[in-house]
Amino acid sequence: MRRPAFAIALAVVPLLAGSCNWIREGRWQVYQDDGTRSLEKRQYADAEKQWKKALDIAEGFGAQDPRLGTSLNSLGRLYAGQGRYAEAEPLYAKALAVWESAWGPEHPAVAKALDNMAALHYAQGRYAEAEPLYKRALEIKTKALGPAHPDLATTEHNLGSLYRAQGRFADAEPLYQQALAAREKALGPTHPDVATSLNDLGNLYRAEGRLAEAEPFHRRAIAIWEKSGGGQSPDLAAGLENLADLERLQGRATEAEPLYQRSLSIRREVLGPGHPDVARALNGLALLYKSQGRYAEAEPVERRALGIWENAFGPDHPDVATALNNLALMLFAQGRSGEAEPLYRRALAIQEKVLGSQHPDLARSLDNYAALLRKQGRDGEARAFETRARDIRTRHAWDQPSR
Repeated sequence: MRRPAFAIALAVVPLLAGSCNWIREGRWQVYQDDGTRSLEKRQYADAEKQWKKALDIAEGFGAQDPRLGTSLNSLGRLYAGQGRYAEAEPLYAKALAVWESAWGPEHPAVAKALDNMAALHYAQGRYAEAEPLYKRALEIKTKALGPAHPDLATTEHNLGSLYRAQGRFADAEPLYQQALAAREKALGPTHPDVATSLNDLGNLYRAEGRLAEAEPFHRRAIAIWEKSGGGQSPDLAAGLENLADLERLQGRATEAEPLYQRSLSIRREVLGPGHPDVARALNGLALLYKSQGRYAEAEPVERRALGIWENAFGPDHPDVATALNNLALMLFAQGRSGEAEPLYRRALAIQEKVLGSQHPDLARSLDNYAALLRKQGRDGEARAFETRARDIRTRHAWDQPSR
């Protein structure tokens, strides 16, 4: 007996639907993989194009599909790496919500999303918002992965960097050391993540004035990145800049300048001329020129760094305060106190607002402003700022463990 035509059609519908789903899933995976490959090749525009295509498909999988979280997270990571923080944040927030809904609040993917959101807040100077996210990620990873897992080391390291940025050096050092030991054990002594730990331990020691201890950490990190990144990675550029800072602080300008120039060249080529990390290299180079009395060269370089940071972060970021303070120093050194004073005041306002009233960077800015006031014969005002700076330094001296 011949089957009715409508019955045959009904039987074909689910097969076609299944076939369409399979095709969509395959296309999503292709776009995701293509975006990842483009990112690895530093082809950022193509990575964005591919991940946007993947996101368009993933939105059709449903609001709680983990693949939607993956596409959102990929695109957010790209934007964060380019300094496009305002675009990255909603993507990270939605990825976190998707993964929490799909897998529950204790899944390692949720910890990954928390890490990303915390890193975004850290980059924007929103330290108070970043800390609880890192702590929650630590709890999830410790429970799900165990205490020796390299993914746990990543969060320990990042929380250590947050504490270093806040001047909480005694809290930062054990986290850095734990992360380094875990990475060396799990990944081997020449892995790029080991270099990251070494580099930031060097930064911590430099911030504490332990310059002789810092240098071998920076040099070992650079050696690892030179071999692993082909001589053009953003990580290598950061390592070169940090070693240049160390050389500058030790009065070795001849050694410092080519390191700054190479760091700047890598970042401009790899990240683009308006990236915040380009401003970091410019800032260091300007300080080097200032230390040599080369003010005509230093000032425009520092102004360029200030412009990049203001454009990337807005007017109230700690890096903007850093550039304002450094530019004021250069103007003051040239006898231009009237131009320097409003810059000092603005830098102090930003630091107090974002970093709090007890941060070491604030103490340095207070001292710098006090020096200007004394030069102008405003001794009473100067003493008040000097007293505040001394109180901050005294508190941090007591906060640090004895050595």
